[in-house]
Amino acid sequence: MLKELSIVVPAFNEADAIRPTVETLQKVISDAGIDAEIVVVDDGSTDGTGDAAEAAGARVIRQGENRGYGFALKTGIAETNSRFVAIIDADGTYPAEKIPEMLKIAEGADMVVGDRGTAMKNVPLIRRPPKWVLNTLANLLARRKIPDLNSGLRVFKRASLERFIQLLPDGFSFTTTITLSMLCSNLRVVYVPITYAKRVGQSSMRPTAFFTFILLVLRIIVFFQPLRVFMPLGGILFALGMLKAGYDITKMNLSESAIFALLAALVVWSLGLIADMISRLHLRPPIHGK
Repeated sequence: MLKELSIVVPAFNEADAIRPTVETLQKVISDAGIDAEIVVVDDGSTDGTGDAAEAAGARVIRQGENRGYGFALKTGIAETNSRFVAIIDADGTYPAEKIPEMLKIAEGADMVVGDRGTAMKNVPLIRRPPKWVLNTLANLLARRKIPDLNSGLRVFKRASLERFIQLLPDGFSFTTTITLSMLCSNLRVVYVPITYAKRVGQSSMRPTAFFTFILLVLRIIVFFQPLRVFMPLGGILFALGMLKAGYDITKMNLSESAIFALLAALVVWSLGLIADMISRLHLRPPIHGK
């Protein structure tokens, strides 16, 4: 039967944290009177995470091997049936009590995100510079301030979320991808301030994930708004070509490098226009009633 809300909790070796997380979620939905189910996706854990979640009363989907954060979320989303979908991490960092408030806001929004804000002080120091670079690049290319690019606490309208399921990766970049996908598609995204606690256990995110995130931001922007990448890139090549051509004219000798830069700018701009036309054809909003 169609429920109001499905809460999907991806979990990998979170035996110490999963039981209190599930119990807190149960209390929150019971107190708020929400018709909801809690689904824990055990992503190949080896420490009894699935058993602990089941003992706490959650529905558990077990994966035989570790497939990734995004894969676990997509599995949980596909195995549920509800008007809205919430996701929350299993490590105790996100406040489950915010979900009812976010669910109400989601009636008039496509996605509601828990904004960690100043609470991000709990993020390890070594991860802060890469996060700043990633957020700055995403803000620049998306042309708007993104308060929290990859928060793990969200409530979605299922119909809006499912528009982008085929684009969502299997790894940690799931949240970054859905944020940029919705913002670049001009859907309504609302941020709600939340507290962010210290995690229980150890993070499974690897340092190399930063480079994956950078490539992901560029790929998503090129997919949805290609001119935001191709036009500035072509502009840089054109400016370099003009500067070199101006210098060459003073020497009465127009060089091949100046001509190459100007031609390269024209090629990049042309590719951008073609990519933009393809993007508009494939990403037209669905017609209601069809």
